[in-house]
Amino acid sequence: MLRLAASTYERLVGHCLDGLPLEACGLLGGRPGPATAVVCYPTRNDAVSAKLYTVNPLDHLRADRDAEARGLEVIGVFHSHTHTDAYPSPTDVAQAPDPSWHYVLVSLRDIAPVVRSFRIVDGKITEEPVVLDPG
Repeated sequence: MLRLAASTYERLVGHCLDGLPLEACGLLGGRPGPATAVVCYPTRNDAVSAKLYTVNPLDHLRADRDAEARGLEVIGVFHSHTHTDAYPSPTDVAQAPDPSWHYVLVSLRDIAPVVRSFRIVDGKITEEPVVLDPG
């Protein structure tokens, strides 16, 4: 299960909407167990693409440092799918860097964004519930 603070959820969905027509991406900071994302780190998409994303390395470094300064860690990555379901593509699976991370996808295909979270371990995709915390 991935718990998202309401403010984190709003910031990640807003960043994805702001990125249209391209895919947007970012990192999530929080506590790993039980997984609670309390900080959203919007990042630049170095792929500059509507079909791919690449988290900017400098933005990633800044997120790592900020999370560490707060006593947190980067626990996941998010990105948008501009025209498809919120489900990991073969490219997403191949690029999944850390089996302990949460992979959050935001589908912008329909009017209302759809947010789903997955674990990707050795190429196997497992969906997990996303729970919004009011805090």
